[in-house]
Amino acid sequence: MAAGRINFIWVGKLKEKFYVAGCTHYEKKLSRFYRLDERIVRDGPGKLPAPERNAKEGEAILAKVRKNDLLVILDEHGERLTSRKLAANLTKWTDMPGVEPTFVIGGPFGLSDEVKAAARHSVRLSDMTLPHELARLTLLEQLYRAACIQKGIPYHHD
Repeated sequence: MAAGRINFIWVGKLKEKFYVAGCTHYEKKLSRFYRLDERIVRDGPGKLPAPERNAKEGEAILAKVRKNDLLVILDEHGERLTSRKLAANLTKWTDMPGVEPTFVIGGPFGLSDEVKAAARHSVRLSDMTLPHELARLTLLEQLYRAACIQKGIPYHHD
């Protein structure tokens, strides 16, 4: 039975079927351990320059934030974590009273400075730049891996 909650705020809907299939696969697996809540923000207008687009998306992201959200942004300059360290952090974040970890992935141009400032934690998935759809899939897989580490399920190999 799922215990605790993990929230997500994503910019844009997944467009490619293979991303949809992969994310659905890991959401289903992860939901065995946690209740999941997904909030989707519309992509900023494509005609806007990247900074203005980020600002629009940032406003929409912050409008979706709830008072009990512990914001964890995915950012290229965030902390490097091993899968075991992510599992330890996830345990800490889900055990904190009155808060729920809420992972935020921006659109193609990242996150606005306002969203970055509102975050309690910043994590990087890779030193390489990933498309935001792949970042979403990778995050879901890593959270599932973290849950398996927490529960001692033999999915992760050292």
